[in-house]
Amino acid sequence: MSDRPRVLLVGATGLIGRCVIYALLQRNEWNLAALCRREAPLPKGVHMEMRIADPLQWPEVIARTAPDSIICALGTTWTKAGRSEAEFRSVDQDMVLNVAKAACAAGARQFIVISSAGADARSKNFYLRVKGEVEQTLNRLNFQRIDCIRPGLLRGARSPERRFGERLAISLSPLSDLFCRGFARRYHSIKGEQVAHAALQLTCEKEAGRFVHEYDAICRQARNFEK
Repeated sequence: MSDRPRVLLVGATGLIGRCVIYALLQRNEWNLAALCRREAPLPKGVHMEMRIADPLQWPEVIARTAPDSIICALGTTWTKAGRSEAEFRSVDQDMVLNVAKAACAAGARQFIVISSAGADARSKNFYLRVKGEVEQTLNRLNFQRIDCIRPGLLRGARSPERRFGERLAISLSPLSDLFCRGFARRYHSIKGEQVAHAALQLTCEKEAGRFVHEYDAICRQARNFEK
């Protein structure tokens, strides 16, 4: 159907990106395409376009796609980045902002970014500071609507290089979540599929502005998707 929202997913091979694609098995109301650096297998029953290109060519691909909304799930890990701040920034900051600027130039209405609980440009924690700086820059771009999704610890099947500490944190999350009350509730662990469902649901929102979604708001959007 031509009136389905045109959504471009960037970062389709990570946990959230894969969950967005699998969500189409539940509801196929989006005209979804994915922009990737490498080919990713699609689950049986999902019909969507995969656009493979070098990141230097992404602005051109985004312009041709002319999406209504972008879901940006790009991100690396400290280990994958070789424990290099510059390498980490090259993906989680530079690549994200390059996609956002290209989408803005292409006339996209909405930009949805998967950020992190605790994101703060003034944070002493490098990871949270980068996420906060990205949000800060995004908010200055000329989108009608920007949604920053800030999940806590993500639960779900990731690639095998997941660190021991991260695996341990996930196994202990049912206990640690008991202490996530009040201000700390934003750090409550959450399933990757809930975040993906929330991101897709947010593409249906028409109100203009800049919005931040933490644990309770993410869960609420995910429930709306699952109704």
